[in-house]
Amino acid sequence: MNETNWAEFLNLQNVDVARGDREVLHGVNLRIGTGEHVAILGPNGCGKSTLILTMTCQIYPMVRPGMSVRIFGRERWDLTELRRHFGVVGSNSMGAELPGRRTAVTSGLDAVVAGFFSASSLWSNLAITEEMRTRAWEALKRMEATHLADQFVGTMSAGERRRIMIARSLVHQPKQLLLDEPSNALDLAAQHELRETLRGLAGEGVGLVMVTHHLGDILPEIRRIVLMRDGRIVGDGPREELLTEARLSDLFQTPVHIGRDAEWLHSW
Repeated sequence: MNETNWAEFLNLQNVDVARGDREVLHGVNLRIGTGEHVAILGPNGCGKSTLILTMTCQIYPMVRPGMSVRIFGRERWDLTELRRHFGVVGSNSMGAELPGRRTAVTSGLDAVVAGFFSASSLWSNLAITEEMRTRAWEALKRMEATHLADQFVGTMSAGERRRIMIARSLVHQPKQLLLDEPSNALDLAAQHELRETLRGLAGEGVGLVMVTHHLGDILPEIRRIVLMRDGRIVGDGPREELLTEARLSDLFQTPVHIGRDAEWLHSW
């Protein structure tokens, strides 16, 4: 029987992943501790999102000798149980986390409660407890979004919807939060709000694994960087070593210039 190792969120060994007839990830080796803050950086099409889908068991690797996938120390999970231990925030604020036609006329609080069931809305067959509603309200409070509790999702701004997305991901009190291009489609004010929110979560001890191609998304609390290109990990180490103009110019195959503003980095 596999034992649960809560100290280690992820351990991938020699992982290859195909989507359709194309192999997208090649020989990926990656270990991430629970509570660790990591940014996975690379150009579009390098396999970052596929890596996130592999972490969440939405995509499975090719079975080959020496391949191993362990999440919290276990190779086998009931997926419903596993997804209680991490939260996922996708790049599309109306994407996989809030599917369905009813979402637009679902209140913010109901959308967060529905996160317990990975549903878009509160259907009549769902057994909702008072504890679930309490924890959903606490998640909204944690996101400073209680004012959105009675507002329909369809009337919210992109930044407000992103707050609902993160609150949904927090209702299970996850040990790790996975973020796939979290600032996409957000204006500058919403990006700032999102980054400050994530800094608060990082300070509370929530582990963050962030997939991005924007240097501005990388929080000061994120000290470890993983670089990806063409489906392979080409760098893994401290931000001071990997977030340099030379390394990023090589990664993106174009001249990259880095500016610094206090603890933040910007590129052009």
